[in-house]
Amino acid sequence: MYLDTSNEFRVRVTRGIQSGTARRTLVLRVEPGSVGSVETHRFYIESVGKENKPRTVVDVGCGIGGSARYLARKYNANVKAITLSPIQAQRGTAITVDQGLSKSVNFQVADALKQPFSDGEFDLVWSMESGEQMPDKKKFVQELARVAAPDGRILIVTWCHRDLKPTELSLSPKELELLDKICDAYYLPAWCSPSDYVRIAESIGLKDVKSADWSEYVTPFWPAVMVSALSLKGLFGLAKAGWTTIKGALAMGLMVQGYQRGLIKFALITARKAS
Repeated sequence: MYLDTSNEFRVRVTRGIQSGTARRTLVLRVEPGSVGSVETHRFYIESVGKENKPRTVVDVGCGIGGSARYLARKYNANVKAITLSPIQAQRGTAITVDQGLSKSVNFQVADALKQPFSDGEFDLVWSMESGEQMPDKKKFVQELARVAAPDGRILIVTWCHRDLKPTELSLSPKELELLDKICDAYYLPAWCSPSDYVRIAESIGLKDVKSADWSEYVTPFWPAVMVSALSLKGLFGLAKAGWTTIKGALAMGLMVQGYQRGLIKFALITARKAS
């Protein structure tokens, strides 16, 4: 079910992206000139490379490959990029060929929870806005760790719900109701918190596990993308893309509510595999 529904959503959204009317809800994959903190993306890439420049990279949940191509250029690295969507893989490959990077970036249709790679294959394991789509968060992190080389770096940027307060056992009923509506619109499984990711990473032996709240960096994103979607071109593109994409566009208001209430967090989790 996870493969079917999430893949269908990717196909629909990719068609919207190709028509210029939809943008991934990701700071790190915004198109040139759009609102979003691309510099934040590049800042973290710079910090990764301060110690040891990665030579082999995997982009897990790559979309059409914006991050994969940037990493290939930045580090002269060999990058493997995986997505569940054949359409995204095809489009990403075409763009990569046009940009002269076909020898450095390779796209594959593959499941992030069962990656077609050997143990310890990559110096840098990179996953942007894919974790929220994973029905089994522990298996997801375990698989990222499996393909990381000894002393390799792991980076996850994903939408999470807020951390619970010490006195709380769960989110409030209203918060859970809002998340359920978002899950229904975007075909998402249950959400988790940044602290949940940290606990998972530490429980499987990853080192130097850290998390940070990047929510402020996406502050300009939602108003800008809503204006784009409601433009004449945007409305035409949404109608052409179909109900699944329209449903996702309508749910942007729910994401704004969650962000404004402090419920939804754009979280960065980093870790290192033991040497």
